[in-house]
Amino acid sequence: MDCGTFLLLQSPQAQDHAEVFARATEMAQTADRLGFDSIWCAEHHFSTYGYLSRPLMFAQHLAAHTERIRVGSAVVVLPLHHPLVVAEEIATADVLSGGRLDVGLGRGYQRYEFDRLGHTLDESRERFDESVDILLKAFSGEPFAHEGKYYRFDETSIFPMPVQQPHPPFWMVGQSPESIVATAERGFNLISGGFGIPIERLAEFRKTFDESIPDESTRGAIRVSTQRPVYVTHDESELPEIVEQARWNMRVTLSLRQGLARVDHGRAVAIPMETEPSAEALLDRYFVMGTPDTCIEKIRQLREVMGIDHFNANFWFGDLSHEQLLGSMQLFADEVLPVLKSGQI
Repeated sequence: MDCGTFLLLQSPQAQDHAEVFARATEMAQTADRLGFDSIWCAEHHFSTYGYLSRPLMFAQHLAAHTERIRVGSAVVVLPLHHPLVVAEEIATADVLSGGRLDVGLGRGYQRYEFDRLGHTLDESRERFDESVDILLKAFSGEPFAHEGKYYRFDETSIFPMPVQQPHPPFWMVGQSPESIVATAERGFNLISGGFGIPIERLAEFRKTFDESIPDESTRGAIRVSTQRPVYVTHDESELPEIVEQARWNMRVTLSLRQGLARVDHGRAVAIPMETEPSAEALLDRYFVMGTPDTCIEKIRQLREVMGIDHFNANFWFGDLSHEQLLGSMQLFADEVLPVLKSGQI
């Protein structure tokens, strides 16, 4: 199983912007040195929930400051951008990274961001589908034109073209049955999970995925990944504090998803939900946290219910200190990663 790590670049306390990006760069370099396979950059706008608004730009920066690790977006929110510009950015990042780029694409879910960029969330699925069609045309290697509902242009060619042909691996986020089916139909790799998604829903996602692709060989060609907040420690007395740091991310994620977002002077406010899982439930069904053996068992469960061949570990959440997240990464690399790589899970 491949293993990556995920960057949101959040800061509940609105830390210095340059410091946040420096921390993320050091984290990528650490992941490269420790043997992780990939690092993934989120896209968010206009609040401390995520300082990272240009994931492909930052992926390109990380590639320049690392040696072998693959870099990627998770995700580019495609409906917020003109697809021709995204095609150019993908190709440029792939060239400058030496072909180390993976591209995660998503349709977005935050009305707060869409409103401020002059888009409507209600159009996001249609815009996403049309934009993906344009990206595939752009990377066909031939001049092309397009006449669609949202985009129309005459004959066009993309410069540069990607190093990886016909394009870098595409991953799509699927958090709904419709998105999972669309991912399967296009033959793209699938990412699912994240904050606020219990393991039972991941099992439902896998069932939908299997039913939408009856052919086993076709199904086997599609990679499947899930993302979870991760904290590895030999001292389980740390966990109550760590769970609450992750709960901040979960609360903001769910409030933004449900259109309940509150942002005060740029600071994302973590709104408690009417019914929230207990700390025990979060550790049992949502998070990968605890001793190395506990984390190995949690990832084993994820593989069993979802059939993943890629695990995306989110080590940095809430206001976790840099020392805490680097220590967790080191322990994961020492005691969990070798088991993932060995095929024992």
